[in-house]
Amino acid sequence: MNTDIVKPENLVYSRTKVLTDATMHYCPGCGHGTTHRIVAEVIEELGIQDQTVGVAPVGCSVLAYNYFDVDFQEAAHGRAPALATAVKRLNPNLFVFTYQGDGDLAAIGTAETVHAAARNENITIIFINNAIYGMTGGQMAPTSLPGQVTQTSPYGRDTDHCGFPIKVCEMLSEIDGAEYLERVAVNNVKNVKAAKKAIKKAFQNQIDGKGFSLVEVISTCPTNWGLTPKKALEWVDEKMIPYYPLGVYKDRSAKEAE
Repeated sequence: MNTDIVKPENLVYSRTKVLTDATMHYCPGCGHGTTHRIVAEVIEELGIQDQTVGVAPVGCSVLAYNYFDVDFQEAAHGRAPALATAVKRLNPNLFVFTYQGDGDLAAIGTAETVHAAARNENITIIFINNAIYGMTGGQMAPTSLPGQVTQTSPYGRDTDHCGFPIKVCEMLSEIDGAEYLERVAVNNVKNVKAAKKAIKKAFQNQIDGKGFSLVEVISTCPTNWGLTPKKALEWVDEKMIPYYPLGVYKDRSAKEAE
């Protein structure tokens, strides 16, 4: 065994200082940890750690303030975009982002999200879509797939009875005020790299004063899907991405530059 200590100049990958030493509470295979890491890396690379305020939601990531070494506010269920709007308007020089799950953003918080986009608020939203209510036990969410089995749809989501899933990026793309919308995933290395690029662009948009940016992250919930972490990653490719295609749904500045 090689017991030599790796010298700093030989390091190719290290822990970002924007994450704390706290042990994350997320289940094995959950995509929150990977997404946290990406967001923290982007904050460090952009040099905005001391100017950043995050807004935590109600849901699995309710404890996000324990994991990021930046200032945080806790919002009532679904109200993170409204709180982020207040923080940003009162302190325009701060960088403000929300980190929300589908039950928080696409259910009780739909109105806050839609109107923040309509006003083109200069905030950034990281939206985790794992197609289920995770924290409260695996109930059907606004994003649960047609036919998906959950605790409250044991025979599969019946669209005749429950309606169809809400596709957030597609919905918001019809709003004139929204600046940038992209859907990414964190189930393999290629997708993680693309997710980081999208999140960095969304953050840079706020720094440049361009307005409302949202990155939807297709994520896993092995515990409530009833799958192993490996099978959950495969389920994202087989089921989630075909229904929620990845890509840029709106980039107003890029279109104007054409």
